[in-house]
Amino acid sequence: MRARTDRSRAAAAVLLVAGAALAGCGADPAPIADAGLPQGDEAVDLDPADFTVDITNRWWPMAPGDRWVYQETDGEGGVARVEVSVLDETYTVASGIEARVVHDVVSQDGVVVEDTLDWYAQDADGNVWYLGEQTAEYENGQVVSTEGSWEAGVDGAQPGIAVPADPRPGVAYRQEYLADEAEDAAVVLSTDEQVQTATGTYTGVLMTRETTPLEPDVAELKFYAPGVGQVLTVQISGGSGREDLVETTRTG
Repeated sequence: MRARTDRSRAAAAVLLVAGAALAGCGADPAPIADAGLPQGDEAVDLDPADFTVDITNRWWPMAPGDRWVYQETDGEGGVARVEVSVLDETYTVASGIEARVVHDVVSQDGVVVEDTLDWYAQDADGNVWYLGEQTAEYENGQVVSTEGSWEAGVDGAQPGIAVPADPRPGVAYRQEYLADEAEDAAVVLSTDEQVQTATGTYTGVLMTRETTPLEPDVAELKFYAPGVGQVLTVQISGGSGREDLVETTRTG
C-alpha cells in the first residue's frame, strides 16, 4: 500500500501491541533469506503467466473499489490525509507482468501534495509483488518532483514483495529495487499482534519492520490485519509518528 520509509508518520488512534512487540524491535528474529523471496539487488526472472491481478492474499486482499483512508502526521503537528483506492484498471509493466493499479493520494488542508499510481500483482504462491510506482509531488498545484518513481524492467529496476504469502517471523525480503532511488526491505516480526484504530480492533495482525539503506537511521513497523490490509504504521527510528486507518470501504 505504501512501502516507502521517507516520511515521518503520526496519528491519534491507539496501538495495542502485546508483550514486547515494540520494545523488542531491537532484537528482531534472525532473518530467513532462503524463503524463495527476492533479496537486495538480486535479479529475478519472473514468468508473467504465473501472475494475476486478482489479489487475494489474506493480509492484503485488494479488489477494484476497495479503499483505505489514513491519518498521517509529520511528528511536528502537521496532519495529512492519505487515500488509497484500488482501481478497476491494470497496467503491464516493462517486465511483461500485468499489474493491478492502486491510486494513492496525499493531501494537506484539502490540497494534493502527492499523487501516486502503484502496481501490484499476485504470484501463484500467493505472494503480492510490488512492480513499481509512478509518483508526483506537488507544490502550489505544480509537479515539483517525480523522484522515487520506478518500474520493474526499466533501468535495472527489480520488483519486490509487498506482502508474502507465508509471513513467518524472521522471513526477510526486498520490497523494491532501483539503485539509489528505491531500496526498501522488510522482515516479518510477528503474525499475532493486536491493533486498535478508529475503524476497530484487529487481532492476528501481521507486523513487519521496514528499512532502507538509503536512509539507514530510519525504520518503521507496519501492521496488516487479515481481510483488511494495512491498518497502522509506526516510525520507530529516525523520527516519530504514526499513520492510522480511519476509514475503509471493502467490496469483498
